[in-house]
Amino acid sequence: MNTLRFAIPVAVLLASVMVACHQEPAEKMLPYYGFHDVNPNTGDTIYHKIPDFEFINQDSQLITNATFEGKIYVADFFFTSCPTICPKVAQQMLRLHDRYQQNDRLLLLSHTIDIKHDTVPRLKEYAEKLQVQSSKWHFVTGDRDAIYGIGDDYMSIAKEDPNAPGGFDHSGWLLLIDENRHIRAYCDGTDPEAVTKFMNDIDWLLAHPAGFKE
Repeated sequence: MNTLRFAIPVAVLLASVMVACHQEPAEKMLPYYGFHDVNPNTGDTIYHKIPDFEFINQDSQLITNATFEGKIYVADFFFTSCPTICPKVAQQMLRLHDRYQQNDRLLLLSHTIDIKHDTVPRLKEYAEKLQVQSSKWHFVTGDRDAIYGIGDDYMSIAKEDPNAPGGFDHSGWLLLIDENRHIRAYCDGTDPEAVTKFMNDIDWLLAHPAGFKE
């Protein structure tokens, strides 16, 4: 039996992210973003999940889904030589790093989309310039297709484009992922006000562990 598909077009997300960081107030239950299925036997919604992954971080450590077990995390896509939005997004991610530095339930995950040039030593140098804890903020590289493929799972833009500044097309989105790999919030990482609102979503999710139902 075919399952029913629910799709949130990327264009819709792009439009809405220009208006606000999230679509429901932080005091209400955060939505689940992505492409959802319905179990034909029970009628229960099967929410979109980030699939298994394996990447290498700036300390040459293997980073997998197990790294984030029992935690929530914020993901983004970048490259170290980006001449446009990445420095702005990095500063906002740094805000999150500093604000939640003592909370071990929140981690940060930045995927480079310049696999050729952003080697592990280069990612290490980049992280050291930001003066961040490597246990808190993982800068990862890996197989090209795996990186670009998981960009789709995050409903983000991550691809080579010779016509784009620096040779890559990517969004500046920050995406909030819960303990069960669901996308629960997102925002424009170049907009400080949007990131401030995004922190409210982070705080809500930290206060309501997986399985919470209103």
